[in-house]
Amino acid sequence: MAKTNPHIDVVLIGLGWTNSIMGMELTEEGLDVLALERGPDRDTVPDFAYPKMADELTYGVRYQLMQRPAKSTLTVRHNVGDTALPYRSLGSFLPGNGVGGAGAHWNGHTWRPQPQELRLKSYVEENFGSDIIPEGMTIQDFGVSYDELEPYFDFFEKVAGIAGKAGNLNGELQAGGNPFEGWRSDEYPLPPMARTLNDTMFHDMAAEQGLHPFPLPAANASQAYTNPYGMQLAPCNYCGFCERYGCLNYSKASPQTCVLGALKRRENFTYRTNCEVMKVNLASDGKTATGVTYIDEHGEEVIQPADLVIMGAYALHNVHLLLLSGIGQPYDPVSGKGVVGKNYAYQMSGGAVLHFRDKEFNPFIGAGANGEVVNDFGVEQIDFGREGFIGGSYLNAAMTNGQPIRNMPLPAGSPNWGADWKQAVQENYGHAMTIGSHGSNMAYRDCYLDLDPNYTDDHGRPLMRMTFDWKDNDVRMTQFMKQKIETLSQALRPDDYRLSFKDFDSHYDVRPYQTTHNVGGAIMGTDPSSSVLNRYLQSWDVHNVFVMGASAFPQNLQYNPTGLVGGLTYWAAKAIREQYLPNPGPLVQA
Repeated sequence: MAKTNPHIDVVLIGLGWTNSIMGMELTEEGLDVLALERGPDRDTVPDFAYPKMADELTYGVRYQLMQRPAKSTLTVRHNVGDTALPYRSLGSFLPGNGVGGAGAHWNGHTWRPQPQELRLKSYVEENFGSDIIPEGMTIQDFGVSYDELEPYFDFFEKVAGIAGKAGNLNGELQAGGNPFEGWRSDEYPLPPMARTLNDTMFHDMAAEQGLHPFPLPAANASQAYTNPYGMQLAPCNYCGFCERYGCLNYSKASPQTCVLGALKRRENFTYRTNCEVMKVNLASDGKTATGVTYIDEHGEEVIQPADLVIMGAYALHNVHLLLLSGIGQPYDPVSGKGVVGKNYAYQMSGGAVLHFRDKEFNPFIGAGANGEVVNDFGVEQIDFGREGFIGGSYLNAAMTNGQPIRNMPLPAGSPNWGADWKQAVQENYGHAMTIGSHGSNMAYRDCYLDLDPNYTDDHGRPLMRMTFDWKDNDVRMTQFMKQKIETLSQALRPDDYRLSFKDFDSHYDVRPYQTTHNVGGAIMGTDPSSSVLNRYLQSWDVHNVFVMGASAFPQNLQYNPTGLVGGLTYWAAKAIREQYLPNPGPLVQA
């Protein structure tokens, strides 16, 4: 029989970026807040401390900070006619496990969306006509504007100590920044990171080509910094252990370095680890949540009553929990009706590896978000009607690490094993740089999430099923970027270069890592018939449930999602504090 805990004001599901922020915001209101994290506790000391974290095999290859598929997975198929099979070995994406979530092991690329991306469907219809939207594409507006979110982007950047150069301060373009970004009310809190050789080569060449290079916005501290919560970050030492690792130097923004140290000091905040939420409990009318049921660290079932439930788990897990809890109507791709699981999207990427015999890039001097970028081929800069696709991409050159297992690019024709391979490594290590495309991915009627009819988890619950494949629109976008990157690669005059981009014969493959940028399935909007959440990330159906994270995106951006996730979290928190708590109920009338 389940044990019932004493009532609490707020229960947070997950303790990564979004619910760390929510914990700060709601404890500030005097509420008693409990966070339930399915994984273990993690902090810089002892978990990320040197030399433990500088272990490529354990963390970079064996994914020690990631969720184990044996404990948490989903099934995957390309189309509705296929039988989905379980994702048994991590590859395509890497959800984090434990306190901090994916915010502990990310690289630190921190972008705001272009304003047009938040109202993409309206932007396309107004500028190119609705006829260019392909049949089956289900893009939507977010329901909130860039101007509304700007103060919250600004505050999140200050909390995370983002290093960069503004390109648009209150409508005035700034030399050295991104001229295509939305307006900013303030400069970045920290100056850009120092350039490495590849950055300088890319910057100079791109400028010669008439493009507008600028430093990548980085959650890697370029200087010592104290954020608004009093949390201190140390200058990045360019050790190269960012992506897939917790930062051993207190330099990479994460929930641990930026929020949790302050949050844990608050007497009205508590958290429990190794506690997996099974479902959100609903009142008999199904319109109000009464709390959650979870399995604690001892394997016992516990009921936690609460007035307010905030889902802040990973995007895929938010959707799974909504489906298991019966919150919102599940999406049906045949009829097009229902909303939960609708508009799952991913990311479209590609790139080039360039080899130079006479250049020594010293890849051991690298950081997760070290790099130079051009945004000349972003969403606002492309004539969708002429080019035949909807979407965009930024192009960047970055030196992230010199780890010898994962970073060993060799020229075309090099042997794959044996003494000749060792000789090729000796001759070529440190002589390569990359140019990457990080592009958007649109939403489609038949790309969605639902409950699998065949496979269950350890608790007997249906696994979530992902139905997804690449579409012609997004392949046309990435092939457009391939042409641009090939031109840039040739302009750098390497001895050898290789391009890697998806083509029209490509199908989604779960094996190679691509990005951990899974979005959609619990999308926000202005109409309950086409969205799970209203513009404040509040469930249309259960007013005391709010859902944070990239699961709210109606389609994916051309950018990494964390900057928008952070801004939306502060936007939702303000609505909860100023509108919901004084008068609980729907914040938007259906």
